[in-house]
Amino acid sequence: RPRQWAQLFQRAGARYVVLTTKHHEGFTNWGSPVSWNWNSVDTGPHRDLVGELGEALRERNLHYGLYHSLMEWFNPLYLADKESGFKTQNFVLKKTMPELYDLVLKYKPDLIWSDGDWEAPESYWNSTSFLAWLYNKSPVKDTVVVNDRWCNNCSCHHGGFYNCADKYKPATLMAHKWEMCSSIDKLSWGYRSNMNLTEIMNEAIIIKELVQTVSFGGNYLLNVGPTKEGVIVPIFQERLLALGRWLDTNGEAIYGSKPWRVQMESSTDTVWYTSKGPAVYAIFLIWPRDNVLELPSPVPSPDTQVTMLGFGGTLEWQMSPGKGLLITLPYMLPSPQPPQPGWTLKLEGVK
Repeated sequence: RPRQWAQLFQRAGARYVVLTTKHHEGFTNWGSPVSWNWNSVDTGPHRDLVGELGEALRERNLHYGLYHSLMEWFNPLYLADKESGFKTQNFVLKKTMPELYDLVLKYKPDLIWSDGDWEAPESYWNSTSFLAWLYNKSPVKDTVVVNDRWCNNCSCHHGGFYNCADKYKPATLMAHKWEMCSSIDKLSWGYRSNMNLTEIMNEAIIIKELVQTVSFGGNYLLNVGPTKEGVIVPIFQERLLALGRWLDTNGEAIYGSKPWRVQMESSTDTVWYTSKGPAVYAIFLIWPRDNVLELPSPVPSPDTQVTMLGFGGTLEWQMSPGKGLLITLPYMLPSPQPPQPGWTLKLEGVK
């Protein structure tokens, strides 16, 4: 299945993929030398899931990230360290750190997504010494990226990029690179056999989250929980492929883009901006009734040109009575398909 997964993620428009190597219950998805009998090679599938997915992703030039939980809910060593007020470090020295070093040396990840940090300080986890090794001596020292979950007060303060919190949505532009992690199943990060359709994000919500995140300078990490058989169920595949189709048309406004001087039109939360060089992209999530879109923020010039991604030819525009532009959108014939959620105007020659 790893090749099927890799193909699906590529078709979804992903540029990097993060696999859970170990969650808080402590089961490792590779043959960890310090997780005897409680790993995917000794039991269960008898396979190195971390290694197999890595190979499949690299065949497709997708970056590979490894999620790893520092803590383990049930590990007696961790519970004893916790009991001591984290004055002892048996769990860290015998379990967490050996596994982190093993993951880096074996799989050479492009990204490490740390979690399970919040109960103990950095001095307990030995995070700084691990990160110093990672950035100075490890085989991935020149390429690796990490998040911000390395101790009980690291989040949103220390790290290559910030997660701050699950499903974090800042209200303004952040000064530091960040990532919004979200889950297609609104109630879970794993797979639930009792999922209900109303509990699953639809395409429009996913695209709105993506656009909002990128406008504020963030990356979007979208979670799907596979079944115990390693299947990504059809409803999740459908959502990922819909996102990929949208990105096939509108990706120019997303990949490699930077925030513009205005992130969204204050009069509405349905128009968002990104930029790339001199081009400004206005992504609008609702098609205006009269086919005319008003953009108050961009300042036009005689050289201003407006095009729509995925649509040939230039669009007519005029200065709006207040300021900004009034853009006449192309007449769209009614189609049997439901309309896509979101369209992108490329504005050239605006300030």
